[in-house]
Amino acid sequence: MSVRPRTLRSYRDAVRLHIEPELGKIPLSKLSAQHVQAFVNAKLKETKRTKKATPKKNAAALKHPADGATIEAKPATLSPRTVQYLQAVLSRALNRAVKWEMIARNVARLATAPRVPRHDISPLSVDEARQFLDAINGSRNEYTVAIAMGLRKGEALGLRWVDIDLDAGALRVRYALQRDKGAVQLVEPKSDRSRRTLAIPAVVTRALRAHRVQQLQERLLAGSRWQETGHVFTTGIGTPMDERAVSKQFKQALKTAGVRSMRFHDLRHSCATLLLAQGVHPRVVMETLGHSQISLTMNTYSHVLPTVLREAADKMDAVFAAGQKTA
Repeated sequence: MSVRPRTLRSYRDAVRLHIEPELGKIPLSKLSAQHVQAFVNAKLKETKRTKKATPKKNAAALKHPADGATIEAKPATLSPRTVQYLQAVLSRALNRAVKWEMIARNVARLATAPRVPRHDISPLSVDEARQFLDAINGSRNEYTVAIAMGLRKGEALGLRWVDIDLDAGALRVRYALQRDKGAVQLVEPKSDRSRRTLAIPAVVTRALRAHRVQQLQERLLAGSRWQETGHVFTTGIGTPMDERAVSKQFKQALKTAGVRSMRFHDLRHSCATLLLAQGVHPRVVMETLGHSQISLTMNTYSHVLPTVLREAADKMDAVFAAGQKTA
């Protein structure tokens, strides 16, 4: 199974802390949808845990790969999203068992999945995006890449100069930077679709050219302390940037710019929203973001559709109005 190291550890923790203790004694051939549903229901009865709560000493913990939220094993206190994740891990394992002809069907798919409240995304408006980019003034170009090209934080931080051709205006997303066990490392993109080649907007080309000059100056200042890694975005001594530090710096940059607080990931949402609002075809937005399915793009950014549909209707009116004038 080819998955990121952090994801693999999360799978193992899900099995060790939750799935195996509850379902491990049931023979695979006798596992039923009722067993899985009882497991899901039992987990949903447990009280939701806040991220700020401190785990008990020596308590085993499960970290959700999406947000890093820590969850105690005993007493387990799980959110609906984490219960949904546990069911997904079980379902993935059973899919493999079906493929190997160990069982006839995946009973985890027959159980009702927990309902997870949908969180509203918080994209920047056009004015906010301009205000923010003007405020950072080329000092934090990873933000410019994220908002203008829709890169995930890990993808932006994982960029290397060999992945970028400024003369041709092309950027290849080949890796993502991820922290695992206290160390940062390059990992494969989130999915096959995430491995993509994008055209670079002029605003990003200018930012990256200026950034390269700035990085060369930092290299001269660092002298023997400089560690050449080939990364586009680095610390003052050339080492890869820490994703958690970048998130903290981003919060401060928003405050300095006078823009409302949001997550770094909302820069990616802002890119998609701005593209759709300008009439860019959803298929193009899908390819830009590296989504696996166009339905994911449309469902995530459904809030933009009324504006796009209104513009489409206005363009249709313009077509027929022009025809009437020439008649």
